[in-house]
Amino acid sequence: MSIREEFPHPIEEARHVEIPLKDGTRLAARIWRPQGSEQRPVPAVLEYIPYRKNDRTAQRDSLMHPYFAGHGYASVRVDIRGSGDSEGILPDEYTQQELDDGVEILQWLAAQEWCSGKVGMIGISWGGFNGLQLAAMRPPELGAVVTVCSTDDRYADDVHYMGGCMLGDNISWAEQMFAYNAMPPDPAYVGDRWRDMWMERLEANEPWLLTWMEHQHRDDYWKHGSICEDWSKVTTPIMAVSGWADGYSNSVFRLLKNLPGPRMGLVGPWSHRYPHIGVPGPAIGFLQECLRWWDRWLKDIDTGVEREPMLRAWMQDSVAPTPSYEHRPGRWVGEAEWPSPRVEASHWRLAAGGRLLTEEQAQADGPDASANLNEQPFISIKSPLSTGLFAGKWCSYSATPDLPHDQRQEDGGALVFDSDRLQEDIEILGAAELEIEYEVDKPVAMIAIRLSDVDEDDRATRITYGVRNLCHDGGHEHPEPIVPGERRRAKIKLNDIAQKFAAGHRIRVAISTSYFPMTWPAPEHFKLKVFTGNCRLSLPVRPADPADDEISFAEVETAPPHEVTQLEMGDHNWTVLYDLARDTHTLTVTDDSGTVYMEDADLEHADSTVESYSAASDDYNSLRAQTRTERTVKRGDWDCITQTRMLLTSDKEYFVLRAELDAWEGKTRVFSRNWHRRIKRHCV
Repeated sequence: MSIREEFPHPIEEARHVEIPLKDGTRLAARIWRPQGSEQRPVPAVLEYIPYRKNDRTAQRDSLMHPYFAGHGYASVRVDIRGSGDSEGILPDEYTQQELDDGVEILQWLAAQEWCSGKVGMIGISWGGFNGLQLAAMRPPELGAVVTVCSTDDRYADDVHYMGGCMLGDNISWAEQMFAYNAMPPDPAYVGDRWRDMWMERLEANEPWLLTWMEHQHRDDYWKHGSICEDWSKVTTPIMAVSGWADGYSNSVFRLLKNLPGPRMGLVGPWSHRYPHIGVPGPAIGFLQECLRWWDRWLKDIDTGVEREPMLRAWMQDSVAPTPSYEHRPGRWVGEAEWPSPRVEASHWRLAAGGRLLTEEQAQADGPDASANLNEQPFISIKSPLSTGLFAGKWCSYSATPDLPHDQRQEDGGALVFDSDRLQEDIEILGAAELEIEYEVDKPVAMIAIRLSDVDEDDRATRITYGVRNLCHDGGHEHPEPIVPGERRRAKIKLNDIAQKFAAGHRIRVAISTSYFPMTWPAPEHFKLKVFTGNCRLSLPVRPADPADDEISFAEVETAPPHEVTQLEMGDHNWTVLYDLARDTHTLTVTDDSGTVYMEDADLEHADSTVESYSAASDDYNSLRAQTRTERTVKRGDWDCITQTRMLLTSDKEYFVLRAELDAWEGKTRVFSRNWHRRIKRHCV
């Protein structure tokens, strides 16, 4: 990484600017811009998120926003209403109020004397979401968007649900926002009213998990903010970015396929981080890529971006499985359009004996089915609830070890189908799909499909996966209970990926009926029958292209980071405990950043989260997900601590959520509230 101390434009910073809205609410902004921009106006770039501009994201922001300012942009970080130092409350993610506020921010920025009238947006995760959502509202001031680790579909491809199954990340993310919404504004910027603002937030704070579990299907709640409902609304130039270890890589491919306006896709090996600080590496000079995008669409400079491949992706080499990678070997590949006509489906068959056959092998072996439907061969499975303990996070945050470990331990609870040793390398780009014929003996059931690369030592590295609530085979809006014993077919799409299977390796398909805690299990234990003769795997095979050698990126370059001193060490770990006496298994995720001193804000900050997921044997009524957080902000006599706890359990008919929130000022507890709610299960 290269740290730039000097830029083409000297920078001036306004640490706290209040943006007035029409209803009287004032939003807190931090602005970096070129000196003299009052006389020579420049375009603005907005990042609009709820993660506290002066502490939580301050160090990350210091790398990016001054860099943009030094290259001729006014770079602006705004706390969403009810977060950080902004007034109001934050009742949920992506509300219409939030988007309406965003339109007003764009208007305010464009009207400033230092702004040329053109505004771009950048953001990762929440900020990437609202960039797309605001683009769909077509404010005239918005000229371009860089959306990182975001989605166009809030139900089918977000942190809450996947394939109609409730994700474990739905629980942990709800805990994080429960904790964020309990934190106070900073009296250094809002003055004596900080305590009143804090109390207003605490009184309004509700566990958002309640809302998310009340909307178990794709209804109007999830359609709001999902730009896939009408692609034609988004004509703003969009650069869509993600990483293979992130939870949001699929959206890049849908955006490239469906958006009508200028677009570009970039997918690296990274987790849920900006690519200039991307892990696993290699990180790239992403800020330079952003400038090229801004220069083209906000300054009308021909930077050549329109002549480059529409999609650039990191083709990952085969590697041994580990829950933490510093670097993923591979190379960059590019496609001029997506879907690419160069990518062709290669078809494979599931066969008796746990074999995965090419179409040619299957034809040579003869049909794996009887003329009598009732005599077709099948294999059955009732996976243990422990299947999934080594799956890693749905969305890796590089709080390692949070990537999937060796899949052999998972494969023991699954149906496994292996190919022969490959005679030559196979590279895939896009989404694999499994077409499966099956039968279950209960009205609600789910399956997980994993695709793994098995090396010469039989180590299994998960390449991609997909899950499906089988009640959703007809769609996510109106799922229906399954008729037990009914023969059914489903096509299950796995997550997009770019991956090489090396010669000498085997391709493995694994099918399980549980994948906890990645997804919450079905209401009761069930048996799955798979009729192998009518199951087909499709792999998106991409031939090598000499033009790939021309794709490269500049080295990482950033502005100087803020100084941070680690006062107390943190702890990041995942542990799996099997209690053989009690026949229970528990996964504990520890994400403790310790205590740091932020010199820029003259602030001590501590952040600790612990998640625990457990079950007893195959007792579906024993499932438990527990989370707790503690967050501290301290400056001199100002010392605030917030503590949150959640416990989710379930039985056949209901989810049960218990939650607690406590807030402390010094040694005095100033707020406490408890929740205990039951939520009816509807085909989930």
